[in-house]
Formats: sequence, C-alpha cells, structure tokens
Amino acid sequence: MTHPILFLLASLTLVAIPGPNHLYITTRSVGEGRRAGIASAFGVETGTLVHVAAAAAGLSALVAASATAFEALRYAGAAYLLYLAVRTLRSGDHDGPALEPRPLHRVYLDGVLVNLLNPKVILFFLAFLPQFVDEGMGAVPAQIVVMGCATALIGLASDLAYAVAAGSLGHRLRGSRAFRRRQRYVTCAVYLGLGALTVFAGPGHRRR
Repeated sequence: MTHPILFLLASLTLVAIPGPNHLYITTRSVGEGRRAGIASAFGVETGTLVHVAAAAAGLSALVAASATAFEALRYAGAAYLLYLAVRTLRSGDHDGPALEPRPLHRVYLDGVLVNLLNPKVILFFLAFLPQFVDEGMGAVPAQIVVMGCATALIGLASDLAYAVAAGSLGHRLRGSRAFRRRQRYVTCAVYLGLGALTVFAGPGHRRR
C-alpha cells in the first residue's frame, strides 16, 4: 500500500499549488459566472481523462518522443488560447456586461481543448506518474488508469472549489461599472499569458 498512499499525497500536494488550470477556471468563473466556471472544470478534467487513456495506450510516450508532434501540440495549445483572447476582446460592449456568456456546452468544450492541447499534462503522465507504477502490482496500463482517474477526481474537487469561490467573487465584481469596462481586457491578458506559458515555459512536473 506504500505506493498508492505516496501517490495520493504527492498528487494532493501538486493540486494544492495553484497553476494554469486554476487560473483559467478562475478567469472563466469571474468573467462569465459560476456555472461557466463549473463547466470549465468538468471540461478540463474530461481532457485529463483523455490524457489518461492516451498514456495507458502508450500514445503520450509516442507524442513526447516525437519533437515535431510535441512542438505541434505546444503551438496548437498556444494558438487556441490566442483565439480565446481575441474572442474575448471582441465580445460585449462598454455599457453592458463586458463579456457575453457563452453556451455552457461551448464553455465545457473550451475546457476540454485547453487541457488536451497542454503539453505539460503529457509530461505529467510521462515524468511524474510512472514513478509510482509497480510492475509487481499488476498490469501497468491498469495502474496508469487507476492513478490517472484518481488524479482527475482530486483535480476536479480542486477545480470546482476555485470555480465556486471565483463565481461568488465575480458576481460582486460584475456589479461594478468600472470592472465591466476593464473585464474583457484583463481576461484577454490572462489568456495571452497562459498562451505564452504554453510556448515558452520549460518542461516541468507541475500539472495543475
């Protein structure tokens, strides 16, 4: 039981450190409301489950081993965040809400794509999770699935907490006309910053 306990403790520690996913969900929740933040959280962790399946099938290792594929994924993720920034900048007006609420299914899909196109998540499943795989405990793909799903559940709990808290804060802030004027620009800047991190940040173990 040592490996599972250590893995859960390590995952809880990583999740407790605020990172890009938390910033994305917080921004969405503040800008478009609690429901949008919750939809984003479920979308992000759905993307995590896809990464889990890819890691168990060995696809993540193939992508990481190919410099071309890995760089393509990195730039695709940055391009999508740039698209979100431009879409945000063009939305709303100066007198009403700064951001037009998106349909929840679109918000959910945005969250899925943001996480799917995040190369750091692939690195998480290649550099961090394998350290806790024990060949003596059964099939490696099955262990990856179990630990990956546990990580997704821990992440979802954390993501939902950020979404709810940020949604409450956003509800108060959106009552301010000054905030409404600046909101889209702040949100746009966050997306651009996340895109820059996707392109320029070096490989690391921090997942969230």
